[in-house]
Amino acid sequence: MANTEVGDNFVHPRYWLSWIGIGCLFLLSRLPLPLLAGLGSTIGWLAYGLGIRRRVARRNISRCFPELSAKQHEALVRAHYRGFGQALFDAGIAWWGSPARLRRLVGVRGREHYDTALAAGRNVILLAPHFLGLELGGMRVSQERPIVTVFRHPKSRLISALMYRARQRHGAVLIEHNKPLTTLIRQVKAGKPLYYLPDQDAGRRNSVFAPFFGIPTATFAVLGRLAALADAVVIPCWTRQLPWGKGYEVVFEAPLTDFPSGDPQQDTMRMNAAVEHTVRQAPSQYFWLHKRFKTRPEGEPKFY
Repeated sequence: MANTEVGDNFVHPRYWLSWIGIGCLFLLSRLPLPLLAGLGSTIGWLAYGLGIRRRVARRNISRCFPELSAKQHEALVRAHYRGFGQALFDAGIAWWGSPARLRRLVGVRGREHYDTALAAGRNVILLAPHFLGLELGGMRVSQERPIVTVFRHPKSRLISALMYRARQRHGAVLIEHNKPLTTLIRQVKAGKPLYYLPDQDAGRRNSVFAPFFGIPTATFAVLGRLAALADAVVIPCWTRQLPWGKGYEVVFEAPLTDFPSGDPQQDTMRMNAAVEHTVRQAPSQYFWLHKRFKTRPEGEPKFY
């Protein structure tokens, strides 16, 4: 486990507060999901009331859904915070829940798209946007067959080590984000589907501006190249949080057709359109607390 094990003394006092948080999350993960949903929603309401990233969420939602009224915007913001609070608590189930519990709590819809590609011997890239249920969804997918995904280390080395180990427990292969593309491509060509997270602010380096909800958005122009080099079909895959603690649902959409095109700009636009399509199906559950539109084209004012 690179950069997370060797030389770390996790009993050092600087980690004690993190250990308390981890212990609480572990104990909470043993509770029934409806109870976690209630507790998590309360934490979400508290975060909303304290204004934690509330301005960011409001800005994102109001710009992405201009057709909605101010009242509807605020309803989406509040629903997002409730779902976010639950997702924080539910992460413990992803990390420590038994395989049987994960299968029971996380259903699958549209799996024929995934199964058909695998049965045909196709290499697969799962286009997995940042929905609130991403952690549980990724864990559920990795139960079915080993997958490969990109890992970015959190600032806390203890949390990094915990997440790294938890995400591998069903056989997933984690590749450091700064590794060459060839590392990923070899894994995909070996038959491991790539669980690809496409939608964080990419900055100016190695990105293009492509529309996302009609807003020019700095986006990594990598998916088309990955699909071409790995000879892979791209299948949108997102995770819905069901109401009232009823569980989660991994949703496989139809594969992207005529993709890649060979034009990085066109392929990136196509990818963003696919992500937008999934977001519109559950708009409160996209990760609106992220500053997705932070990097602006030259001459544009700041977004936040």
